[in-house]
Amino acid sequence: QVQLVESGGGLVQAGGSLRLSCAASGRTFSSYAMGWFRQAPGKERERVARITDGGSTDYAASAKGRFTIFRDNAKNTVYLFMNSLEFDDTAVYYCNTDPPLRINSRQYWGQGTQVTVSS
Repeated sequence: QVQLVESGGGLVQAGGSLRLSCAASGRTFSSYAMGWFRQAPGKERERVARITDGGSTDYAASAKGRFTIFRDNAKNTVYLFMNSLEFDDTAVYYCNTDPPLRINSRQYWGQGTQVTVSS
């Protein structure tokens, strides 16, 4: 059974840092591109960072220079290091394959981890 379990969120002041982790299980994800996505209240989910199976990375404009995505294939884990956090980074953060996993014809998402940045 596939599972993506995000952790590491919390409440942080603007300018602070957080490290998010995503533990994947149920299959080997090393051959997948992986992404971190976020969804703020009232907004659509958006991708903030992506890492290919080869380790190439790509970031949304809002994340560039502040966020770093990293994967440890031996641990089947993907990380998102977030620095210089801003109020607008407040959202629920999810990891997934990119494009997102589909199970029984439906997109699968984990429970996410809440990041709240106080201004």
